[in-house]
Amino acid sequence: MTHQSKIELLSPAGSYEALQAAIQAGADAVYFGLEELNMRARAAKRFEKKDLPQIVTLCQENKVQSYLALNTLLYDQDLDRMRSLCDLAKETGVSAIIASDIAAMQYARSIDLDVHISTQTNISNIEAVRFYSRFADVMVLARELNIEQIRHIHREIQQQALTGPNGKPIRLELFIHGALCVSVSGRCYMSLANYNHSANRGDCFQTCRRKYRVIDEETGQELVVDNQFVMSPQDLCTIEFLDQLIGAGATVLKIEGRGRAADYVYQVTRSYREAIDSIAEGSFTREKTENWMERLSTVFNRGFWRGGYYLGNPLEGWSAAEGSKATEEKTLAGLVVNYYKNAHVVEATLNHQPLSIGDKVMIIGKTSGYIEFCVQDLFLDDAPVTHAPKGSRITLKLEQRVRAGDKLYIVKKRTEQE
Repeated sequence: MTHQSKIELLSPAGSYEALQAAIQAGADAVYFGLEELNMRARAAKRFEKKDLPQIVTLCQENKVQSYLALNTLLYDQDLDRMRSLCDLAKETGVSAIIASDIAAMQYARSIDLDVHISTQTNISNIEAVRFYSRFADVMVLARELNIEQIRHIHREIQQQALTGPNGKPIRLELFIHGALCVSVSGRCYMSLANYNHSANRGDCFQTCRRKYRVIDEETGQELVVDNQFVMSPQDLCTIEFLDQLIGAGATVLKIEGRGRAADYVYQVTRSYREAIDSIAEGSFTREKTENWMERLSTVFNRGFWRGGYYLGNPLEGWSAAEGSKATEEKTLAGLVVNYYKNAHVVEATLNHQPLSIGDKVMIIGKTSGYIEFCVQDLFLDDAPVTHAPKGSRITLKLEQRVRAGDKLYIVKKRTEQE
């Protein structure tokens, strides 16, 4: 899928399901990791080397850019593996790697493989941009910058006509949605200090997301805090002022979430795709942002910080509870057994949950990606019914093709908000 806007929407892909969902929702590019040398080695369903040709082919067929994350700190024992992954990326046609370590940048450039600079490098000024321009023409700025600082860096890039190693103008990339880390641009040592597992090598134990108490050791008195999750920030959400970020000079807009499911990737990508296109068309309105906010709230989130550092505001709040505050939740109902393409009929077994007319459902699969719809026609033993019990084998109408083994979920409003 191609778009007229010069703005590139970059979506996360931690699984084949999420990769398909990103493409379906209108991403211009996707980023993903392989094996251990990426910042989501623990959180995501990791792709393996053998997956790379299929990933790249899928992206090329859909005119989507493919970016391989190699953005961990590298130790000497990692260098051979890093070179091997770069060689494979070059061979298979990956669009670029995302790197934070000079070793990865230098080797990638030595084999003429494009590089994008990770937020882990904490680029906060024009001189840092100039330094890294020898390696890359796309740079993720530090997450802590405000809009005026971003605008100044963009203006300096234009005035100084800074280009990357291929002679292309420097492009600025910003995170626009998803999880934030309490540390500076993700450079955290808390997990390493407590558990000898380095967050900077993709092995974060999410130590900051836990409950903590603050106690005066001399008196034993516990200090009053607003909640127990005092180091777990709310998620970033910029859709209400996305036009300002684009106006400041950002041309690559990045969604966080390689550890997230396909429904998250689809709904977030779709919302920001529509927002970017609305800005390009001059139809970006408050009413639209309210609708997008409602949609974004349905999938995983820890509550939204709706200003971010971008607006120069202090953090508005911390996660008040563990886990997601999504307004909807999905429950596995069963599996797709077959799809009859001529009749546009899905056959499925309800191994886990019953199903009724009017239920909101989603089907997620490695090839099918993400499909959401409301059940309007339900058949049991070839007879129309309004309800099918758990354990039954049902058929229902669906225009979009799905595959055997795809998972069928029921989606319901959360009855309890934490």
